[in-house]
Amino acid sequence: MQDGWQVFTPILDHGHKTDVLISDGKRYFRIQIKTVDANKGKKQEIFNVWGECKIDFVIYFARNGEWGFIVPAFYENKKVLNDPEHKMFLLKKNEFLTAFHMVD
Repeated sequence: MQDGWQVFTPILDHGHKTDVLISDGKRYFRIQIKTVDANKGKKQEIFNVWGECKIDFVIYFARNGEWGFIVPAFYENKKVLNDPEHKMFLLKKNEFLTAFHMVD
């Protein structure tokens, strides 16, 4: 929000699997938020729990770490968290926004 993005929380989900809806004024993105255990490392497997629901990105935050990943929604059953198309960010100002624009 500090960077000018609008952030919306869906009031009702009805199976759409959208935790947050964000907009830069021109585009809207459906986001699902997940956490991972930092102790398992960045090579851990992540699983598709949204099925074929139309979401744009999944944001993974390390529960006990200072990093996260921006992952384009995928339809395979599982992937590795640090897959080359996934963008890592540190929990510091501007890191998330920079990573998001790289994956966008």
